[in-house]
Order: sequence, then C-alpha cells, then structure tokens
Amino acid sequence: MKCLLCYEWVKLPRNNLPVGKGVMGAWAKLASRVAYRKGTAKYCGYENEVKAGMWAGGVVGLKSILGIKNRTKALAVLDELVRLGLVSYTLDEKTKKLELTLPDWVHNCDGSECMSNSVYVTEGYGFLCIPRNITERLVEQNHIFEESDAWLDLWCHTVHCDFSNAFSFAAPAVQYGKEGSILTLETLGKRWNWEKTKVWRFMRKHQNTFALRRLPGSFGCVIFNAQYPDDQEYSVPESDDVIRIWNEMRGTETNTHIVIKPARFVARISRVFLNSLERYRDFYFQKSRVALFAPIIRAYLSHKNCKNIYDCRSNYIDTGQVGVNLGEIMRSHFVFG
Repeated sequence: MKCLLCYEWVKLPRNNLPVGKGVMGAWAKLASRVAYRKGTAKYCGYENEVKAGMWAGGVVGLKSILGIKNRTKALAVLDELVRLGLVSYTLDEKTKKLELTLPDWVHNCDGSECMSNSVYVTEGYGFLCIPRNITERLVEQNHIFEESDAWLDLWCHTVHCDFSNAFSFAAPAVQYGKEGSILTLETLGKRWNWEKTKVWRFMRKHQNTFALRRLPGSFGCVIFNAQYPDDQEYSVPESDDVIRIWNEMRGTETNTHIVIKPARFVARISRVFLNSLERYRDFYFQKSRVALFAPIIRAYLSHKNCKNIYDCRSNYIDTGQVGVNLGEIMRSHFVFG
C-alpha cells in the first residue's frame, strides 16, 4: 500500500493476526473465518446459506473461533463488537443458530475462481483486507485499548513509499495522517488511554513486528513495520541510518531553525528530500548495472496526479510527480537493507 491517501484498505496476513486481549483481536479472528463468497456453508454438521462477509453456526462454533470457553463471555464480546459497529448478529433461541455479518468487507470479489472450494476461508491462509480507519471508532468513543487493539491500530496505519514520509521509502512505517510520521510514547498513550510506561512495555514486547527507532534529542521516534507484506525486499534500518536520514532531511531545509513540530517538518520536506536523492540515480544504476528502462522501474503514482507519464516503450519520463524506485536509491545511498 503505497499511499495513505489513495488506499483505504490494508492487508493483514491470516497467519499473523494480533495477539492478546482486545475487541480488535476478536474481530480479526471472526473476520479470518467468515465466508468469502455467497454459497452454502457446512459447519458442525449443519448447512447454512451465507454471503460474503457472513458466518453462520452456533455458539459452540463462536466460542471455538474466539478461543473462549464460557458462552456468556463469548456473547459479551460479540455484543461489544456490535456496540462499536464492527459486527451485527442474530441468535435464534429455539434452534440456537447464530448468524453474524461484518459490514466492513470487500465485496468486489465474488470468489468465482474458487467455486469448487468451501465458502469459508481457510484458517491461516491468505490475507484480510482491513479498513485503515477501523480502529478510529475506538478512539472516537474514548475506548481503553488493549493489546490486540493497539497492535492492529499500528498495523492499519502502516504506509510504504508515501511522499509525505521519506522514512517510509526505507521500510514500511507507521503514520497517523499526513503529518503523523513522527511519534512519541506520550502521543500513543493519549490515543490508547495508556500510561507512557505501558506503551514502552508494549513496544518492547512487539519489537520484532514494530521496530521503534529514536530520533536525536527529544524529536520523537519512527516506528517501522517489519512484518508488512510488500512486493519489495526490505529490512528495517538501524537507529544510525534513521538519524542519518533525519540529518540529511534537515540539511535539505535552507532555514536551520530548530524544528518545533518534527512530524509537520517531515511532511513538508520529504518530497524535496526525495527529489534530492535523484542525483544519486545515475551512480546507483551504473553500480548495480540495471538499465534505466520503464519495464524495470516501478513508478508510484498519486491518485491526484495520475497522468500518462509511464511509457513502456521508452525511458522513464520524469515530471517531478512520480518517484523512480526511490526506496532502492535511498537504501543504496544510506547502505542499509
């Protein structure tokens, strides 16, 4: 997902669901087991007609999916998801049949390529498409986040190759809005209704997924997503690499005053900084012996600037509105990854 403004959905592999307590963890478990197309579902010996984004079965099946042994607690979790607008469900007291539907579901695919398989998705296989703003409902209701809620909140706000965040060209990075690339433990704590120490413990526990890299001084930190699926090979830059990127970004700015709002500074200067890296383009391609032709170079387009500038029969045409694999150029320049 290259652009935070372009893409409303984010991919989450089903073999990498959020762990720990929290309503978003329960939502992810349910979302990973619902039907991906319309058809007849077979579950626990019963057959039920379902459509995409729907699950039908019994409370026993619900408890199995959620990993909760108590019926009352399982239904309480379901009621909390209903209150947040994440699911809707009906329960027939006579037949004990339970049907639940996820309103946040991609309906563009009818599953015609998989008609011979079960309508229910295979556990641990493929990925979920999650709305980037799904955790905003918890923030708006001043919900006290739990572990899986915070985990999915960071995942949903991961971007890669966003021109308002130069760090995201090095590796997928967490970014809250256009001016939210630089974070602090206090900012996350305020969002999640946590104390600073709890945020720090969470980041330490999940450092293999969300790598925190501090900026010099008290400017804050950059959080990278080391597990984010992408078509490019990358590795999370070390702290020294992040500091070098930061210092070069500051060197790009002609005004050398102290940055009071670093996140706003990054959003404002990133495109200028990335354009300055293009002076290394000839050196990079000469070194790697890769021809500068369009079939090899990936172009990242913004939905606001989509123009016919990509000609597969000729060299790349630079209009200043699209980047030429700047992530590779940055990694070559800073010698990481």
